[in-house]
Amino acid sequence: MEEVRRSANLGASIWDDDHIQSLTSLYTGEKYVAEAEKLKNLVKIMIDETEDELDQLELIDSLQRLGLCNHFEDRIAKMLDNIYEAEKCRDDENMEKNLHITALRFRLLRQHGYHVPQEIFCSFMDDVGNFKASVCEDVRGVVSLYEASYLSVEGESLLDLAKDFSLNNLTRRIDKITEPRLAEQVKHALEVPRHWRVQRLEAKWYIQAYESRSSANLILVELAKLDFNMVQATHQQELKRISRWYKETGLPEKLGFARHRLAECFLWALGFAPKPHFGFSREILIKTGQLITIIDDMYDVYGTLEELQLFTNTIERWDINSLDNLPEYMRICFLAIFNFSNELAYHILRDQGFNVIPNMRKLWAELCRAYYLEARWFHSGYVPTTNEYLNTAWISISGPLLLFYAYFSTNAINNEELQSLEQYPGIIRWPSTVLRLTDDLGTSSVRKLYTYIRQYKQSLIIVIIKQDEMKRGDVPKSVQCYMIETGCSEEDARKHIKHLIEAALKRMNKEILMEKPLKDFSHIAMNLGRISLCMYQHGDGYGLPHSETKRNLVSLIVQPFPMP
Repeated sequence: MEEVRRSANLGASIWDDDHIQSLTSLYTGEKYVAEAEKLKNLVKIMIDETEDELDQLELIDSLQRLGLCNHFEDRIAKMLDNIYEAEKCRDDENMEKNLHITALRFRLLRQHGYHVPQEIFCSFMDDVGNFKASVCEDVRGVVSLYEASYLSVEGESLLDLAKDFSLNNLTRRIDKITEPRLAEQVKHALEVPRHWRVQRLEAKWYIQAYESRSSANLILVELAKLDFNMVQATHQQELKRISRWYKETGLPEKLGFARHRLAECFLWALGFAPKPHFGFSREILIKTGQLITIIDDMYDVYGTLEELQLFTNTIERWDINSLDNLPEYMRICFLAIFNFSNELAYHILRDQGFNVIPNMRKLWAELCRAYYLEARWFHSGYVPTTNEYLNTAWISISGPLLLFYAYFSTNAINNEELQSLEQYPGIIRWPSTVLRLTDDLGTSSVRKLYTYIRQYKQSLIIVIIKQDEMKRGDVPKSVQCYMIETGCSEEDARKHIKHLIEAALKRMNKEILMEKPLKDFSHIAMNLGRISLCMYQHGDGYGLPHSETKRNLVSLIVQPFPMP
C-alpha cells in the first residue's frame, strides 16, 4: 500500500508563469535612457549649487528616499565628507540647537558609516538627563530624533532614551496633528523606521509623498518616476527569465508537495539586492530561495525520517553516484541543487579563478543537517530550550547560505574575505538571526494559549501542533520554546523575541554598517534584515502570502508611475 504523505497545503504562488509572461512595460529603449540622462545632469548641477547645510542634508535624504542616490554616489559622498568635517569642528558653545537638523545629520552620517557620537543630543536634554519639555512641541524634530535613534549600537543608553521618548511622544500626539502631510509622515515612521525600510518600497511611497509637497522639486519628481519605471521594466524581464527557467526544470510538476514561490522569491531578491546592476545576483538569489523552499518542505512535510537521513548524507558527499539510494523525488531535488550550484561555480571559476564548490557543498550540508536535526526533534516530540533552538535555527532559516550566494554573485571573490566569512562573523550571524526571529514571529501563533508551566509541556505541544506551522511538521518556534521554558504568556514571549531582534539589529549597525567589513556585501547583509522585517511584518508573507505581499509585488513589478 502506498504510504500516505503529508502536504504543506499552503496554496499556489501569487503569480503563475502565464501571468508573469504577460507583464509588459512601455519604459524601455533609448528614448527613456536619453531623457533620464538629461534629468540626471540637471540634478548634478542642483547638488553642486546647494550650499546651505540643511538644504544639503534634506537633498541627500530626498535622493535616498526617492531611490536616486546610486546615480550620484560620488557627489553625495563628497558632500557628507564636508558635513562630517564641519561637525567635528563644533565645540560645546557652537552645538546645533535645531533638533531636526541635528538628528537628520546624525542619521545620514551614521547611515554612511561615519562615527558620530550620541552625545550630540545632550544639548536637548535637561540637567537630570531627560529631554527638555520644549522639545515635545517640535513634532518635525521629534520625528527626526525617532528616525535617528534606530542607528544606535549596543550600550548607547542616550539613544535608547531618545527612542523611548520620541516613540511615546509621537504615539501620544499622532491623533492631534492637524497638518495632513505631517500626520502621514508620523504614521509612516511609526510603522517601520526609515533605517529598516526596504529601499524600493520606500521609493514608491516617498515619490508620492514628496510630490504632494508645495516645496517639491519637479526635476527630482520627474527623474524619480522615470527611473522607477525604467528599473521596473528591467525587473519584469528578470522575472520572466527566471519563470521560464523554473518551468523548464519541471520542479513545479514533479514536486507538487512543495511551495512554489517564485514571485515571492523575487520580492525577497529585490529587497536583498535592489541596485539595478545586481540583476545577476537577483537571479541567483531567486533560484537559491526557491530551491531552499523545496527542501524545507521536504524535511518539514514530505520526507520520512529515514529518507531525510539518506538525503542529508547525499548532500554531505555531494555525490551523484549515490542517487540510486534516494527515492525519485529526492533525486530530482538533489540534481536541481547540484546542477544550479555547479553552474554558478563554473562561472566563478572561469571568470575569477576561484573554485567555490567546496564552500557550496559545506553550506548545503550544514543547512540539511540543521533541517534533519529539527525533523528528529519533531518526530520524537522533543522540545529544545530557546538557546538550543536558536543555535540551530539561525542556520536552518538559510540565512548563511543566502548570504554566501549573494557574496558569490555580487563581489570579486577574495580568498582572505572568504575565509573570514566562513567563520560566520557578525555580517553573517546577525542578519540570519533577524531573519529567523522575524519568521518566528510571523509564522507562530499559539492563540488562545496563555500561561503554561514546564511540567505541562507535552500537553502544550499537542495543542501547538494544531497550528498551521505544526501541521507542516515544524518544531515549536522560538515563541513556543520560550513559553514552555519559562511558563510565560504568548504576549511576554513575543516581547522577548522582539527584544532579541532589536539587539541583533543593533549588532548589525555596529558590526556591518559602522565597521564596513565589505562594501557592496555590507549593504546586502543589512538588506537581509530589512526584507525580513518587511516580509513578516503582517504575518507569514512568504509561506502564506497575504494582501500586503500581493500589494508590494503589484506596486513594484506591475504599476508604473504615470508620466506627462
